[in-house]
Amino acid sequence: MTRQALADLVIVANRLPVDRVTLPDGTTDWRRSPGGLVSALEPVMRANDGAWIGWPGSTDDDVMEPFVEDGLQLVPVHLTADEVEEFYEGFSNGTLWPLYHDLVAKPEFHREWWDSYVRVNQRFAERAAEVAAENATVWVQDYQLQLVPQMLRELRPDLRIGFYLHIPFPPAELFSQLPWRRQILEGLLGADLIGFQLSGGAANFVRLVRGRVGHKTHRDLVYLPDGRTVKAAAFPISIDAEGFIELAHDEAVQARAAEIREALGSPRKVFLGIDRLDYTKGIYARLRAFSELIAEGRLDVEDAVFVQVATPSRERVEQYRILRDDIDRLVGRINGDLGRIGRPAISYLHSSYPREEMAALYRAADIMVVTPYRDGMNLVAKEYVACRYDDDGALVLSEFAGAANELRQAYLVNPYDINGMKAALMEAFEADPKETTKRMRAMRKQVVDNDVTAWASNFLSALADTRPEHGKAVRPARKR
Repeated sequence: MTRQALADLVIVANRLPVDRVTLPDGTTDWRRSPGGLVSALEPVMRANDGAWIGWPGSTDDDVMEPFVEDGLQLVPVHLTADEVEEFYEGFSNGTLWPLYHDLVAKPEFHREWWDSYVRVNQRFAERAAEVAAENATVWVQDYQLQLVPQMLRELRPDLRIGFYLHIPFPPAELFSQLPWRRQILEGLLGADLIGFQLSGGAANFVRLVRGRVGHKTHRDLVYLPDGRTVKAAAFPISIDAEGFIELAHDEAVQARAAEIREALGSPRKVFLGIDRLDYTKGIYARLRAFSELIAEGRLDVEDAVFVQVATPSRERVEQYRILRDDIDRLVGRINGDLGRIGRPAISYLHSSYPREEMAALYRAADIMVVTPYRDGMNLVAKEYVACRYDDDGALVLSEFAGAANELRQAYLVNPYDINGMKAALMEAFEADPKETTKRMRAMRKQVVDNDVTAWASNFLSALADTRPEHGKAVRPARKR
């Protein structure tokens, strides 16, 4: 790359912030990916001549050159089909994902998957080393790239490096099962600042470093033999609250919300679940709890319907195909046993939807049900809260979602306790409007005051403070 293309802020993530789309005339173009991370980091990148490094999503033989899209400098990292299978589907999602989510599914440990993980992480680190300006700030994202910080530090010791883990970080009893546990810990220690969703994850990490690597620690600090100090701290991620509030007020979205309720038969209450189709999300138990309330006569299909959106996810992975079949059968059985003509108990949608449709669903739903077995944060819960500008609606939330730490006014449940979940669903269904308004108002304040822009700003400010005498300061994004 030319000297002029070097960046003062480099984001390193598994995927680029754009998706390739095929236009009606057969040509291809790039479209910005949905999601809060892109919304949060785009303005910061623009303010700092930033570059984003990531996989473009294809395994074509052609290695793509860096390009500019809508003013953003994008740097593709090539992956072969075998690497997608071993690094991404294998080690990232067959080993780390279940291990970091409390062993909801059994992780697999394969040496060839690990070898691919090391190789791909090295490639990302080398690209970051090429792109970063002298004394630049590099922010590495998530569990697929946990070796990048140390690899990058070896290549470019002048850089200020941050790492953020978007999923939970497990306790020592679980993490210690990983054959490559020390390598992962040492990889993360290449960063100056390591961010976690919750303080418990940061504490787990520091405890493991002390016990497994042997470094001296004090509270949230790790002291390395080379004189560096690494900080591990919680930075709970959030959403583009302002964007969802604007969407919720949009006339087309409001009209669509009314259409959805009418299409459902205008029931007294609409329950809603929106999740990636993933075994950590607790979809099966949630639908079972709702169906038992119908079967027991405590709810009636004339009064209540459950809309479950399950976004397709990792469909090449066997565990995900099995989960889809299980939920398909469960929904068919529930509707066959309990539904009536024109009145299914469960309205099940295995598809992905744009933000506008999501906002309409949030506006149409009286009760949002978010019951993962384990989740780093769960931004769907926050999106629902942001869209309830009338301070109505209720949120039933798993105590094992990171969001439960902030949204304390939700109806908190243990997703393993079916009877407890049924009680919470009924409490939300029968709640006095004054009670739900009081709860929702408090949750909306929390979400609006702590949006995704504040999250990014807080992390980058803390990263700058780790070595205040070293490197260029990252300029904050301008307020919209």
